[in-house]
Amino acid sequence: MNYQGVLTKMETEFLQPIQYYLVFDFDFINMNQLLDKIITIKFIKYECLNCKMDKPIFRQGFCKSCFFDIPQAADWIMRPELSTAHLDKEDRDLVYEKKVQLQPHIVYLANSSNVKVGVTRKSQVPTRWIDQGAHEAIEIVEVPNRYLAGITEVALKDYVSDKTNWRSMLKNDIEDVNLVEWRDRLKQYIPQEAKDYFIENNTETNLFFPVYQYPNKPKSLNILKEQNYSGKLVGIKGQYLIFEDETVFNIRSNEGMVVNISIN
Repeated sequence: MNYQGVLTKMETEFLQPIQYYLVFDFDFINMNQLLDKIITIKFIKYECLNCKMDKPIFRQGFCKSCFFDIPQAADWIMRPELSTAHLDKEDRDLVYEKKVQLQPHIVYLANSSNVKVGVTRKSQVPTRWIDQGAHEAIEIVEVPNRYLAGITEVALKDYVSDKTNWRSMLKNDIEDVNLVEWRDRLKQYIPQEAKDYFIENNTETNLFFPVYQYPNKPKSLNILKEQNYSGKLVGIKGQYLIFEDETVFNIRSNEGMVVNISIN
């Protein structure tokens, strides 16, 4: 069985375990059904997620010219505190920026390798936690725009990490913690502008991933360098495919790559 298409981050369903789907233009694959099967991934070409041209991918699935031009790749995407739509101030495209920035956002704590703070649109809960491979998460504040979420995250980064250790996450080298206690401990550090949006009395969300075997020493597949790879799929966590030989393939970081996937 063969499938071909441009990689975009896997779609997910919040079930037990999480269900994963690789979606192409004219087809999709339920990746959970491929566990314990041999999969071959072959690089075909590039396809920028914006202009659709066969140009080397620079970042986030976009070629270099698109990355520095389109609003979907502006600095405020990765650094929410740089959002300016609430001031009616344009960065690259004010209509797009208002649409994305001026909607409810969540500041949360997630535990994937360690406790970290993060920001996401409310509509992306719990998808964002799934994509990070978090086994538990909790909301801290719900604010009306991206800027307030960003300055809250910046303030809390002095007291809790904002990074995930991908190797520890994939090895399942994790420690269960009490995220309710963490939430209450961090409340005092929330900026004044966001204090009224603190979420009280909520509980943590637990997530369960379809993994049969965790790698002891995960090694990342560079599909551009290797051109093709075959292995038995033994797990899916975050946006990673985990193979029996401890190779791992990050779908998210390979967005914009056209691949052929065959299943034996």
